Formats: sequence, C-alpha cells, structure tokens
Amino acid sequence: MSGSGAREVSRQTWLIGNGRSERHGIWHVLGLHRAQKPVQLPYRPRESADEALVCVSSFATLEHWGSGSMRAFTTEVTRVAIAAALMTLTPVVGVEFGPLAAGAAQAETVSSIIVRGNQRMDPETVTSYLTIKAGKPYSAKDIDDSLKALYATELFGDVKIERQGGALVVTVTESPLLNKVAFEGNKRLTDEQLGTVIESKARGFLSKSRVQSDVQHLLEVYRRQGRFRASVEPKIIELPQGRVNLVFEVDEGDKTAVQRISFVGNHAYSEGRLRDIIKTRETGLLGFIRTTDTYDSDRLEKDQDNLRKFYLRNGYADVKIVAANADLDRERNEFIVTFTIDEGDQYKVGSVDVESSIAQLDPAALKGAVHSHSGDVYSSEDVDKSIEDITAVASRAGLPFTEVRPRAARDYASKTINVTYYVEEGTHVYVDRINVRGNTRTRDYVIRREFDVLEGDAYNKALISKAERRLNRLGFFKNVKVTTEQVAPDRVAINVEVEEQSTGEISFGAGYSTTDGVIGDVSISERNFMGRGQFAKAGFQIGKYTKGVSLSFTEPYFLDRRVSAGIELYAQRLAQTYYRPYQQDMYGGAIRFGVPITEDFTVGPTYSLYYRKITLSGTQVDGNWDNGEAALSYKLFVDPGFNGGQQTTLPCASAGKCSRSVITSMPGFALVYNTVDNIQMPHSGIYAKLQNDVAGLGGDSSFLRNTLDVRYYHDVYADWGLIGALKLKAGNIVGLGKKVDIIDNFFIGGETIRGFADSGLGPRDLSKVTSISSGSVFSANEALGARTYIAGTAEVSAPVPGTPEEFGLYYSLFADAGTVFNLDKSALPAGYVKTKNCPASGVVGCYVDDAAIRSSVGFGILWKSPFGPIRGDFGFALTKAQGDVTQIFRFSGGTQF
Repeated sequence: MSGSGAREVSRQTWLIGNGRSERHGIWHVLGLHRAQKPVQLPYRPRESADEALVCVSSFATLEHWGSGSMRAFTTEVTRVAIAAALMTLTPVVGVEFGPLAAGAAQAETVSSIIVRGNQRMDPETVTSYLTIKAGKPYSAKDIDDSLKALYATELFGDVKIERQGGALVVTVTESPLLNKVAFEGNKRLTDEQLGTVIESKARGFLSKSRVQSDVQHLLEVYRRQGRFRASVEPKIIELPQGRVNLVFEVDEGDKTAVQRISFVGNHAYSEGRLRDIIKTRETGLLGFIRTTDTYDSDRLEKDQDNLRKFYLRNGYADVKIVAANADLDRERNEFIVTFTIDEGDQYKVGSVDVESSIAQLDPAALKGAVHSHSGDVYSSEDVDKSIEDITAVASRAGLPFTEVRPRAARDYASKTINVTYYVEEGTHVYVDRINVRGNTRTRDYVIRREFDVLEGDAYNKALISKAERRLNRLGFFKNVKVTTEQVAPDRVAINVEVEEQSTGEISFGAGYSTTDGVIGDVSISERNFMGRGQFAKAGFQIGKYTKGVSLSFTEPYFLDRRVSAGIELYAQRLAQTYYRPYQQDMYGGAIRFGVPITEDFTVGPTYSLYYRKITLSGTQVDGNWDNGEAALSYKLFVDPGFNGGQQTTLPCASAGKCSRSVITSMPGFALVYNTVDNIQMPHSGIYAKLQNDVAGLGGDSSFLRNTLDVRYYHDVYADWGLIGALKLKAGNIVGLGKKVDIIDNFFIGGETIRGFADSGLGPRDLSKVTSISSGSVFSANEALGARTYIAGTAEVSAPVPGTPEEFGLYYSLFADAGTVFNLDKSALPAGYVKTKNCPASGVVGCYVDDAAIRSSVGFGILWKSPFGPIRGDFGFALTKAQGDVTQIFRFSGGTQF
C-alpha cells in the first residue's frame, strides 16, 4: 500500500479502480481506461481473490461486448487468464491498485496510530481493539479484522481507517449513551415484565442491531400472550452530550384466540375426550377469563406429547401424532388448530417375563416389581413404573448400575404385546454434577431433592426420568427439560432447564346450596412459598349459616425426607338450621403427615385437637314448641345433669346454662391410593381412602371411628364422552368405655344419597310433646345420627348433546342406595323407647332406628364454569324408612376466579 494521497477502507463499500493507472498493470490487461468510472461493490469482509476476479472480469467482459469493438474470443480468454494469474499474485485489499510492480504482496508499516472523533472514550481503548500496532507490519486482512473488532464492540456507529503519510488514522463516531429505556402503549404487560426480555439497558450504548433484536423479543412475548397483531416501533430521542432516550412504542393489538380445535383420525376417543387431555382451549363467551385459549407454540408442542402419552397409556402402542397445525385467519384474527392422529390398534398385554443376566438378581423375585399383567390393556406408564421399581430393587441390593431394558413384541393377529424386561449390568457411569438453570425464584435444593441420585452417585437413566416426571408434577414450572452431557468417559453432567410459572393464587368464592344458603369465601394460597416448595393458605368464609377462618401450611420434605408434614388451624361457627337444632362454635387444629410408599399409595398419620361449644337458644328450651324447641335428647346432651321425665321441664332455667363445651383429642392415620387422572373431572382411575381415628388421648370424647371412601372411574363409551363412576362410602363408630354422643355420630343426607334432605336419613327423635303456650301436640322429628352407615352410587355422565363444548355442560344419570343405623341408646334420656309408632303420651320419648335400605334415582346437570363446578341434581326416593325427610332438588356451586 504505497503512493500519494489518502487511501480509505470503508465498512460500507470497496472502491475498485480510480482511473489513475492508464496502461499499466491489471487495468490495462482488462481493457479499462482512464475515462471509465470507478466501480463500487458492496463491502464483504475478507472477500476472496477469486470472487473479486469474477466481479472485475465480468464487468470488463460486459464493457467490451457492449463497446461494439468485436475482438477475437481467444484474445478475451487470454486476457482473462493473464488477469487470473496476476490476481493470484496480487492481494485484493479493497483500495486502489497502483502500478503492477507496486501491487505485489508486501506488508507495510505505520509509524503511529491516530484516533479521531472519540469523545467519551480514551484513544488507548480504541486502539486496544485493533490488530494493527504501530511499528509493526500490517496487511489488508489486518485492516479488515480491525474494522470487524471495532464494530463488534457496538460502541461505535461508524468507523473509518485511512493512511495519512506514515500514520494510520482511525476515525470513529461513538454510539450514543442510553439515558433511559421506556415503553409506551403497553397495558397487558407492565414495564417491568417487558424490561426483562430486552437487552438494551439504561447507561449502556445504543446498538441498532440490539434494538432490532429487542423488537423481535417483545413481539415474541406478545405472541405468547396470544396477540399476533401486536406491533413495536422503537423511537430515539436525542439529548445533549451524546445521550439518547430509547422508547418502544407498543400497539398490543387484540387477542388472537383459538376459535376451533378439531381432530382428524380419532376413532377410539371423541373430540371432547381428547380436548380434556390438551391444555389449549377454545375461546367462547367466557374467553375473556381464560388464558389458555390463545395460540402458544410451546403449549401446542406439549399438547401433542400429552395426546401421545394418553394413547400409549391406553394400549395404542402404534399411535402417531402426525401433525398439529395452527392456521391463522388474519381477517378474523383467530386460529384454527387441527391435530392429525394415526391411532393404530389397541393392544392388550400378552405374556410378561423378566430375564436377568446378573446372578444376584433372581428374575422370579423381580416379578413382584412388575406392573404389567397379562390380559390388561397395555400401558406405557405401567412399563415405565416397572423399570423404575426393578431398578429400585436392584439398587437396594447393592447393584446401582443395573439397567432394565423392556422389549415389547407385538402379535398383530391377537393384538397383544408380550413384554420382557431384560435386567443386566449397565455401563459404570457416575453423576459428575447436576446443573440447574432457569430458576429465578425456586431454590436449587427444591429441584435437586426430586432426584434420587446425587453428585458422585451411579448414573441411572430410569431414576433421571422419574425425577423429570416428579418435577413436572410439582406445578411450579411451565416447562421442564432434563438432559445429560458427557464430561468424561465415566462421568456425565445432568442439566436441568426449567421455566417458572406463577404459583400464587388469590381466589374469591361464592356459592349457594339449598340447605346452607349463600356461602362466600376468600382465600390466598401459595404453592411455592418463598421459593421453598412449601404450601401456604389462608381462607375466610362467610355465609347465612356459616362463618370461619382457616390457616394451612405444608412442608413437602419434612426433615429432608420425602415425607410431607402440615398443620391446620381453624375457627368456625355453624348457626342453627332446620336440620341442625343447635349452634356450634368450633376452634381447633390438626397436624398431618404423608409418607409415600409408592407414587400411588400414601400413609398419612394425623392428630386433631378441637374444642366445640354447643348452644341451645332460648327459644329452643322455653317449652314453647310454637317458636321452635330442641328435642329432649339434645337438651340432655347440653345439660347432662338433666334427665327428667317431663319434656316440658326447662333444663337451662334450672341449671343456669344453655351450652356445653366438649374437647376432642384424636390421633389417627389414613391410607390413600390414588390413580385418578383428573381431580376435577375424572375419566379413569381409582381413588380409595381408609381413615382411622381414635378419640380419647385426653379430652372428653372416647371412640374409634373408621371411614372408607372408594371411587372408580372409567370411560364407558368414548365416542359420546360417556364416563362411568362407581362409588362406595362406609363408616363406623365404636365407643371406647363411653357412650358415643349425638354430635359425634354420622349425619347422612342428600350429599350421599340424593333425593333426601341433609341429615334426612337414619335414626330420629319422634317424641310427641305438648307445647306449654298453645297446648298443641308436636313431633320433634330431630335427626340423631348413627354409628354405622354404608352407601353406594352408580353414575354415568356425558356432555349435553347439541351444546357448544366451550359451555362445559354435562348431564348425569345416577342411582344411589344405602343405609344408616345403629344409634347408641345410652346417649338418649332414660325411658326412651325404640319404636316406629310413638304414642302421644305414656313414655318419656321414642326414636326410630331402622337399617332399611334407602334408594333413589335421578339426573343432574353439571356446568364446568370458569367460576368452578356448579351442579343441580333431581333425585327421587324409591325406598325410605320411618322419619326420613326427602328433598327432590339439590343445588350447589362455587366460584374460582
């Protein structure tokens, strides 16, 4: 690079030829003359000599063909060949070429480097990015690299490098300093939320490329919110002293909702059933409440995975989710989502076998850990659980590197799958480290404790898959991805990538029932309290007959063990109603534990301590049955010293009190088995709970209480969305050296056997009394409860035909039956007689206790509203016993918003 005058290398263009060389060098060879204008080509760093040759020679060729002077083709070929040879020897640096003799590849040296245009930055800082150093040779490549390095810092808006005499002059235009970054027009998302997704920050430098990237990030955030019409326009406001304000003007646009979700290729399951599996929802009249009725590519991908897992759990081993297409109607601003499914055939389990190549593991002993059974519908979930449990057995036997490989052999003729679990010694690989990323709120140990392996332990793929499933079930994260990375021949790193989601909830509840009237509640809950994985909840309840407050806290890993521990505190007042002839004030608490035996089976020790105060109002004890009077049996409970033979005697007036307090101290435990797929709207699975409580560890009560609750759900006819349910409930109380007081009995009614009122079943006080004020004869007909009950339900439900699916309307047909009996007679006043026909006089009192079967049939309407499930049932009693109270319609509901 020699010659007089300034020669400039610009980032934007390279200047080829300036007319100085007439008949010398390459320009003469190519036929370019002084009169021709220089050619500007786009700047391309490190452009190869071959590329430059093509550009130049093409220009020359076109120029010659266009001049009209036809030369021999061989002459042109000769010139191009000579040019190619010369260009191979002469580096193309993007500056003027000078004479051919001076174009030889010779490195030049500058005596000094001068920096101009810098205002905030020291010259030394600028020169530090250059690959050219004063007093050292440099080439065109060094200039190119220096330009790249300076622009890469994004500290400069423009850079020029030129030679002036023996010095190299670097002229820079510094990027403005960002004084403030602001947002305008955003309403759905706050400035803080948007600020977390952009890279441009106050007190940084303005970079056009970074701003463009920020715009795309902001648009992506709005797309994830379902707003595909959103637009973002960056504006720059110039300030003195080289500072600027950057403002992103946002037009959020309307929500782009999912108008319709359809399925193609589904035969085994209806569209309604498959919609229950996916998270994406259709918009509708109540779409303004939902957040899942917008298009989200990540959610759609998870929906495909959920559909595939659903089919694999139900025997469709060949299922393929062919596609999930989301078509945007830009005019209507809505999406139509279509899932294309190839179901294949449903398989059942054929033979099941376990083969072990490890001498210490007996295949026969390992079969007890297998969940797949011959004749069952094939389930990938059973296979996964079998692998995990076999691996756990091997680990307990001191064989941590055991690998279990299932092999499923299809028999297409019989549509069965023969499953063989091969147990063998795996590769000795250890966990080097566990890396947790993406958790901004949840603490690392909350994630790490879901792994059954630690750093330094043997690596086992089955245990890693189990941990990933656990993390997904926590509900703390929107996405969980666990991968492994080989860091040494015998060591792997486990990388856990999580994307957190909101875990707090403020809910307002309002409900109504035909028995309790209007009920309202407010609760604040947090499933990941302070990022520690703990559950905390505070609730307040107020209604016509009910008022209360409750606090609850659960530690899922008590003492760093996979044992949950929780505490509850509550205060409640139940007012007098037509089926509860007293007021009850209750204060208490409970401590509970949950010890998982398997993922489906849990043992839960509990301890409850509560104080109850039972109060009879003045109108219930004044002997005037015209304004409401408590039965003699309840008067005896409130005043145990009162056991007179006259029902008109006033116990509160003689004893000076109308209330009684009872303290109950009750340890217990629960056995819970739960495989239900969905708690709110179950389609399949079993829920079984056996609860055992023993009152008598101090306190005033002493009894043994056992209850059983079993529910079975199954898809009866998938095309109609028909779900079948069988339910069984039972309970029994036995006094331990003491009588079982009335208030400790089971009070069963329409909540268990529809068609009856609350507390409408079982033993009743039928005593006939005469009112003091009017002389009229009344029958008490008060519910006394019982020590034993058993009830069963058979029910089918399905979406209401002809209604839009987004309405969430279901109908049900049911049949209920059961019995309530076995009252503790010692809890009644002396002289009470058990009879169905109580005489008007001659006895202290009488009661009925009939073990006859009560039954009913009916239908119901269920609305899966955004405010929570709302249900109305019409039940018609088929059989009943003396004293039972019926009720045809029962309504209940609640809200969650």
